Amino acid sequence: MTQAVEAYRGITATEEFKYLEILRVRARHDEAQAMSNARKKGEESERKKWQGVVAEKDTALAEQAALIAKLQAQVKNQQ
Repeated sequence: MTQAVEAYRGITATEEFKYLEILRVRARHDEAQAMSNARKKGEESERKKWQGVVAEKDTALAEQAALIAKLQAQVKNQQ
Protein backbone atom coordinates (compact mmCIF):
# COMPACT_ATOMS: atom_id res chain seq x y z
CA MET A 1 0.00 0.00 0.00
CA THR A 2 2.83 2.37 0.84
CA GLN A 3 4.40 1.70 -2.53
CA ALA A 4 1.11 2.57 -4.27
CA VAL A 5 0.83 5.87 -2.39
CA GLU A 6 4.45 6.71 -3.20
CA ALA A 7 3.89 5.83 -6.87
CA TYR A 8 0.80 8.07 -6.97
CA ARG A 9 2.73 10.95 -5.40
CA GLY A 10 5.50 10.41 -7.94
CA ILE A 11 3.04 10.60 -10.84
CA THR A 12 1.16 13.63 -9.54
CA ALA A 13 4.38 15.52 -9.02
CA THR A 14 5.36 15.41 -12.71
CA GLU A 15 5.00 18.51 -14.87
CA GLU A 16 3.02 16.54 -17.44
CA PHE A 17 0.43 15.48 -14.85
CA LYS A 18 0.15 19.05 -13.53
CA TYR A 19 -0.33 20.34 -17.08
CA LEU A 20 -3.02 17.74 -17.80
CA GLU A 21 -4.81 18.63 -14.58
CA ILE A 22 -4.76 22.33 -15.54
CA LEU A 23 -6.24 21.41 -18.92
CA ARG A 24 -9.00 19.37 -17.23
CA VAL A 25 -9.86 22.26 -14.91
CA ARG A 26 -9.97 24.71 -17.83
CA ALA A 27 -12.12 22.33 -19.88
CA ARG A 28 -14.63 21.98 -17.02
CA HIS A 29 -14.72 25.75 -16.58
CA ASP A 30 -15.15 26.36 -20.32
CA GLU A 31 -17.94 23.79 -20.50
CA ALA A 32 -19.76 25.35 -17.56
CA GLN A 33 -19.39 28.80 -19.07
CA ALA A 34 -20.64 27.58 -22.46
CA MET A 35 -23.68 26.00 -20.82
CA SER A 36 -24.40 29.21 -18.92
CA ASN A 37 -24.09 31.30 -22.07
CA ALA A 38 -26.36 28.93 -23.99
CA ARG A 39 -28.95 29.12 -21.21
CA LYS A 40 -28.81 32.93 -21.20
CA LYS A 41 -29.05 33.06 -24.99
CA GLY A 42 -32.06 30.75 -24.88
CA GLU A 43 -33.74 32.94 -22.28
CA GLU A 44 -33.04 36.01 -24.37
CA SER A 45 -34.45 34.49 -27.56
CA GLU A 46 -37.53 33.31 -25.66
CA ARG A 47 -38.05 36.80 -24.24
CA LYS A 48 -37.69 38.35 -27.71
CA LYS A 49 -40.17 35.85 -29.12
CA TRP A 50 -42.77 36.77 -26.52
CA GLN A 51 -42.12 40.48 -26.97
CA GLY A 52 -42.94 39.97 -30.66
CA VAL A 53 -46.15 38.14 -29.78
CA VAL A 54 -47.19 40.93 -27.41
CA ALA A 55 -46.40 43.57 -30.04
CA GLU A 56 -48.51 41.73 -32.62
CA LYS A 57 -51.35 41.42 -30.12
CA ASP A 58 -51.15 45.14 -29.29
CA THR A 59 -51.24 45.99 -33.01
CA ALA A 60 -54.26 43.76 -33.55
CA LEU A 61 -56.08 45.33 -30.58
CA ALA A 62 -55.31 48.83 -31.88
CA GLU A 63 -56.67 47.90 -35.32
CA GLN A 64 -59.82 46.47 -33.73
CA ALA A 65 -60.31 49.62 -31.66
CA ALA A 66 -59.92 51.79 -34.76
CA LEU A 67 -62.43 49.64 -36.68
CA ILE A 68 -64.95 49.79 -33.82
CA ALA A 69 -64.60 53.57 -33.64
CA LYS A 70 -65.13 53.82 -37.40
CA LEU A 71 -68.23 51.59 -37.29
CA GLN A 72 -69.65 53.52 -34.33
CA ALA A 73 -69.19 56.76 -36.28
CA GLN A 74 -71.02 55.24 -39.29
CA VAL A 75 -73.88 54.09 -37.08
CA LYS A 76 -74.12 57.54 -35.49
CA ASN A 77 -74.22 59.20 -38.94
CA GLN A 78 -77.04 56.88 -40.10
CA GLN A 79 -79.25 57.84 -37.16
